[in-house]
Amino acid sequence: MAENIRLEVVTPQKAVVSEDVQIVVAPGTMGEFGILAGHTPFLSTLKTGTLRYTDAKGSECFLFVSGGFAEALPDKVTVLAESAERRRDIDLERAKSALDRAKKRLEEKKEQIDYIRAKAALERALQRVRMASK
Repeated sequence: MAENIRLEVVTPQKAVVSEDVQIVVAPGTMGEFGILAGHTPFLSTLKTGTLRYTDAKGSECFLFVSGGFAEALPDKVTVLAESAERRRDIDLERAKSALDRAKKRLEEKKEQIDYIRAKAALERALQRVRMASK
């Protein structure tokens, strides 16, 4: 059996995951990356997307993450995310409503709109809907 690595995913509000896993695959800002036990240490920024991992029993698990950092060490992966939630915890209807609101906001032609924030809200909502719909 392959060696496991410790995964810790935390947000400013709570610890989301703290368990031993076989592999972690995360959405880095420079591209997706995977981490196994014994990995060379590194630090990466994260973009909004899906963090997936295989738990110690071999089940594939999925988390929505929005921004933050990941630190890989030979025996541990620590993810400090702005927000994170397990697939099973995403309320699909709420995510769809947020997606609709974000689309409408971007369609408005008002000068007061912060387009960077509006596009970020759209991306978060889109990723959450995609994840919850699988």
